[in-house]
Amino acid sequence: MTKLSVNINKFATLRNARGGNNPDVLKAALDCERFGAEGITVHPRPDQRHIRFDDVLLLSQNVSTEFNIEGYPDGRFLEIIEKAKPAQATLVPDRPDAITSSEGWDTFRHEELLSETIASLKNMGVRTSIFIAPDKEMIKGAAQVGTDRIELYTEAYASGFAKDKEASVLPYVESALFAEELGLEVNAGHDLDLHNLSYFYEKIPNLKEVSIGHALVCDALYHGLENTIQLYLRQLS
Repeated sequence: MTKLSVNINKFATLRNARGGNNPDVLKAALDCERFGAEGITVHPRPDQRHIRFDDVLLLSQNVSTEFNIEGYPDGRFLEIIEKAKPAQATLVPDRPDAITSSEGWDTFRHEELLSETIASLKNMGVRTSIFIAPDKEMIKGAAQVGTDRIELYTEAYASGFAKDKEASVLPYVESALFAEELGLEVNAGHDLDLHNLSYFYEKIPNLKEVSIGHALVCDALYHGLENTIQLYLRQLS
C-alpha cells in the first residue's frame, strides 16, 4: 500500500499572505487526516515564509498519522526534528532562498554531511529519507550514507509524461528496483498530480509513500479538499 502524505505548506502560504490564522494550518492538517490522508508533510524554510517553526511543534503534538518534516540538514533543522520527533525526516539539498526543491542530493559530494546527519536522526528514533534524482550512482551513495529511504525527485517524470510516459517513467522503475536491491525503501514526490500519479503508482514497485502539496491544494480550489484527497487516494488503489 502506498501512503498519501499531504504537504500543507500552501495552506500556510495563504494564511501568511493575509496575516491572522485563516486558514488554520492545524485544522487543515487534521481535516486532511479526517478525509483520508495517511501522512502530513511540512517543509519549514529558514525565512518561515510558509510553515513556521511553531507550526511544526503544534502539528507534532496533534497529527495522528505519519508526520514527515522536510528540510536542509543544518543545525536549525536538527533542532526542529529533535523537538518535534516526527516519524520521518526527509533531507533535501535546498538553498535557503529556494522557491521549491529543484534537485536531488549528490550523495558522494555530501557524503560526510549526510552520514553524520542520518546517524543523528537515527539516534533520535526518526526514520530518514533523502531527496534524490533517479540516478543509480546517487542511489548507491544513498545506501552508503545509511538512509532508510530515498524520495525520488519526480519533476523529470512529470515534465515528460505528456510527451512519452513510458520513457519518462523508465528511469524511476529502474531506480526503484535498484534501491530495493540495496535494501532501501522508496518514496516519491514533486509535481505528481491527478494526471500522472496513477501511471507512476502502477509502474513503480514497492512505492511506500508519495508526498503531494501544490497540485493537491490547487485541485482543492475546484473540487473541495475532502473530494480532492479522495481523488488522489483513488490514484493509489
